[in-house]
Amino acid sequence: MGKSAIEEVQEFLKGAQTYYLATIDGDQPRVRPFGTAEIFEGKLYIQTGRSKDVFKQLEKNPKAEICAFNNGQWIRVSGKLVADNRVEAEADMLDKNPNLKNMYSAGDGNTVVLYFENGEATISSFTDAPRTLKF
Repeated sequence: MGKSAIEEVQEFLKGAQTYYLATIDGDQPRVRPFGTAEIFEGKLYIQTGRSKDVFKQLEKNPKAEICAFNNGQWIRVSGKLVADNRVEAEADMLDKNPNLKNMYSAGDGNTVVLYFENGEATISSFTDAPRTLKF
């Protein structure tokens, strides 16, 4: 059985290791590198800190897009990022990314995990037609 759309998106992001998350700050786009991309309960999650500007921007406008490049292909993932305030979701992210545990802990009030709602990804290259995945 083949990979699901969400598994294919996660595999691409993990292969790239770093992706770039774009948000809106008023009328100014903001882009920064991220590395977390985990599937929990069938949804694609990322992680950040509540005290960071990126989270404050997502609270005001949850629409976001990420972009990554790997092996001659690039992916763009867009959707609404929704905060999941459950300790279980935070713990799952930190267990899968133990390097974050020196800065974050589940239930600490700063850790926040967000999942893509109505996510859509397009994988493109210079040689093949783009492919769109919905998750």
